[in-house]
Amino acid sequence: MKNLSLWVVILLLWTGPVSAQIDSFKFVLSLEDVIDLAITQSSAVKYVQNTNVNYYWRYRNYKTRFRPQLVLKGDLPNYAHNTQAITQPDGSIEFKQVSNLTASANLSLNQSIPILGTYVWAGTSTYGIRNLNQSETSFSGSPFVIGFSQPLGYNWMRWYKKTEPMIYDEAQKRFVEDIESISLNATYRYFTYLSVQTNFNLAKSNLENSKNNLKISETKKRLGQISDNDFSRIELSVLNAQKALNQAQMDLKNADFELKSYIGLEQKHDIELVIPTDINLFEIDPNQALTKAKENRKETTYYQRRLINADRELAQAKSSTGLSATLTGSFGLSNSAEDFLGVYDNPEKDRTLRVSLSIPILDWGNSASTVKLAESQRELTIFDVQKGIEEFDREVIVQVEQFSLLKDQLKTANEADRVAENGYQIALRKFQNGELSITDFNIALQDRENAKRDYISSIRAYWVAFYRLRILTLYDFEKGHNITYGNPMLE
Repeated sequence: MKNLSLWVVILLLWTGPVSAQIDSFKFVLSLEDVIDLAITQSSAVKYVQNTNVNYYWRYRNYKTRFRPQLVLKGDLPNYAHNTQAITQPDGSIEFKQVSNLTASANLSLNQSIPILGTYVWAGTSTYGIRNLNQSETSFSGSPFVIGFSQPLGYNWMRWYKKTEPMIYDEAQKRFVEDIESISLNATYRYFTYLSVQTNFNLAKSNLENSKNNLKISETKKRLGQISDNDFSRIELSVLNAQKALNQAQMDLKNADFELKSYIGLEQKHDIELVIPTDINLFEIDPNQALTKAKENRKETTYYQRRLINADRELAQAKSSTGLSATLTGSFGLSNSAEDFLGVYDNPEKDRTLRVSLSIPILDWGNSASTVKLAESQRELTIFDVQKGIEEFDREVIVQVEQFSLLKDQLKTANEADRVAENGYQIALRKFQNGELSITDFNIALQDRENAKRDYISSIRAYWVAFYRLRILTLYDFEKGHNITYGNPMLE
């Protein structure tokens, strides 16, 4: 935190109320203070951080999915005492009471090869059974066996390896973008509060001046220096000023509640916002802004992933409508014996090899239409991506141009506010000296209020454009580096 007042707020949030004096203390917050609070402790930033954590573990899951997996499975033990259908030597079936105690174990090492779509494995297994009716024990097992499964068509692993890192990259960029969006939303609420606060201060000042004018007018009336009509209008101005102050006070309470709720500040603390006049009117190169936007924003990766997904869906359509085959095979050793160690004594060789085929012969054009549909969807995706890129580029350029135009508008509004304030003070003195009519004084008052509101509105437009440009590029043009944020939930 760069502002001492913000340190006090954070300390108060952490330690709780210390005394009644601290509770009644008014904290003066700048725009930077409010944004810092919003991006560090608001409910909005907690949601963004949790979402980012979700994508982090999704990516970790992806990274471990293609690493070797050592798996132990087994039944220790498996007891059964029931009646079963037993096939006799002559082929007949008899139901007999069976009582067995079995145990089994299988240890396997599995590995996927994404570039080929191959699944390979190696393992060893043992199975033992104890016939409790006849008190006999036997064992069987495979001391060693290796196998593989190879699809001869669509390879989902290869496409998955392409798109999943891109999804994580999008999530990281979206994380920064979402936090910058919180900064923008905090800016909106800041200036909403600031506008209402300005209206409240103007209303309070107007009421005070109106009351002073009424006192002077009462003296003038006793001296016969003011007409009854002008005196009535001055009395009415006091009532209108009081009415405006009451309304401004209600608006300030609503804006106060909304701002504190958004930035996570307790409602009991009184705050006052300052006008952010420390504005650096710097130039932004549109080409640099566009380059940074393409480098940092998630849209670049998102559009690339959409094209890859379109190619994937087309490849999957072609694979599902033509010859589909899977080659599986295994080689190992197996044996059976009356004791456990006998399983490993001169085991027999086992071999398997199988090719599974699926060939559409008559599908009434379903295969061809499926492929054509995928091709059409791919062309439509290419068109959408090109259109999206053009619109994104145009949005960045327009935002840079609008930001540049706001500089002149801000200077003009600042000068108009200064002139209107000076004119109001002159009109107030002249009115109180009887040199200006109530109508001309009200005009000066209205000009003052309009100029002040226009000035606040111009400052608001500048900072809103500033943070929109940061969101569009994820680049800090003041400091000259990319915008980054850490996630405390992953530290």
